[in-house]
Amino acid sequence: MSEQLYPDLRLTLTHLHRELPKNGLVTWTSGNISARTGQHMVIKPSGVTFEDLTPESMVVTDLDAQVIEGEFSPSSDTATHAYIYRQMSEVGGIVHTHSPYATAWAATASEIPCVLTAMADEFGGPIPCGGFALIGSEEIGAEVVRVLTGHRSPGIILRSHGVFTVGKTPTAALKAAVMVEDVARTVFLAYQLAAARNTPVQMISPADIDKLYDRYTNVYGQRSAPATQKELT
Repeated sequence: MSEQLYPDLRLTLTHLHRELPKNGLVTWTSGNISARTGQHMVIKPSGVTFEDLTPESMVVTDLDAQVIEGEFSPSSDTATHAYIYRQMSEVGGIVHTHSPYATAWAATASEIPCVLTAMADEFGGPIPCGGFALIGSEEIGAEVVRVLTGHRSPGIILRSHGVFTVGKTPTAALKAAVMVEDVARTVFLAYQLAAARNTPVQMISPADIDKLYDRYTNVYGQRSAPATQKELT
């Protein structure tokens, strides 16, 4: 048997999929992660439990959602992922979940307001809510692209559905998905507490959001160390 396409990426996606149930973002077989590689993408097979996923079970398709290689049928969200990749060339990874707190916001067709510095950092403002679209076609992908184009947020909640996040890599998209659920839970609790105390939830001003987002994007974390004299010669 010849070696499958993209073995390293298949292995990476297998490990990343394990993080979805570990972080409480999915139940049973719902949810998926994909990665773009050139004009192909690698994505989870449909209806396979996360504990049963292996590198060999991942499916390779082109960016029109046509299977190139794989023993299993690809995720029912494959057309959605393919559409996003075609329209957003900067995206290298996509995550889809039905994480409970974020999906509760989606069920009310409400964006998640930016009331936390962590939201300003990661999302650059509120997490937007897109409209309703049926599963299995490009409609969801079109709605994700419509809402996220020109938006700083790497995440979107879709009305009555769930969460989609994008990133330059599948790991970056996974981080965004974890953060969506984390802030969705905290903001939900904040509104419950505010209602109980009859006090408003405190919004962060747009100017402060801009400052926090700039700091997180351009200052926070480690930067490459300056080259040594030996490296320069």
